[in-house]
Amino acid sequence: MLEIIQIPVLTDNYIYIIHDSISRETAVVDPALAEPVLDVLAKKNWSLTYILNTHHHSDHVGGNLQLKQQTGCRIIAGQSDRARIPGIDAGVNDNDVVSLGTHKAKVIFTPGHTSGHIVYYFAEEHLLFCGDTLFAMGCGRLFEGSAEQMWHSLQKLKVLPAATQVYCTHEYTQSNGRFALTVEPNNHLLQQKMVEVDKLRANHQTTVPSTIVEELATNPFFREDSVELQKTIGMLNKKPVQVFAEIRRLKDHF
Repeated sequence: MLEIIQIPVLTDNYIYIIHDSISRETAVVDPALAEPVLDVLAKKNWSLTYILNTHHHSDHVGGNLQLKQQTGCRIIAGQSDRARIPGIDAGVNDNDVVSLGTHKAKVIFTPGHTSGHIVYYFAEEHLLFCGDTLFAMGCGRLFEGSAEQMWHSLQKLKVLPAATQVYCTHEYTQSNGRFALTVEPNNHLLQQKMVEVDKLRANHQTTVPSTIVEELATNPFFREDSVELQKTIGMLNKKPVQVFAEIRRLKDHF
């Protein structure tokens, strides 16, 4: 069994520490900062084995070099980002496997937010560490990729088992949900979800992780086939990727 610790940092980032109690191996996903990670490691008496980076943005790799220097960990990241992520030891590609003890994470290539974005999927444990590709009720901005690329990337995540827990790296859920209600206002599951989210945020509690089944029901970027959504944004019977692109454009100006 894997133990997961969520560390809130900066304004709205999350760092994840994943620990396998049997092998005693420990990984950290997207360490924006080193100190909060080192604090947890010290309190738990854990040694850091790996850094798993999803993409090159500084709020995901800022702690890489300090952590590597102080712990001797190995840094794993997308092969195509070798020149942009500090300290990479192993570059991975789509369908490669990263092991943490006996637990195995499949690498899924998800360009769109950036050109080299990857995510880590632990199939047996139903865990997805998806960086900035997929958020609770949202998806990442298209900084380097096209709408078509991001749509194809999200299709890969959309078909994961319903129980898969979605560990994204930002607390954007409340604002994402408010936007979602503007494009699908009569979605009752979305309305219910937002009541829960508003309560959590009012108490300064996290809304992450969500699950794939929740995203299928509430995330507009998973719901381009919704007739209500298509009507609301004036895209009835358009191609799914066109509907997706319009949702993304609207969100960018929300």
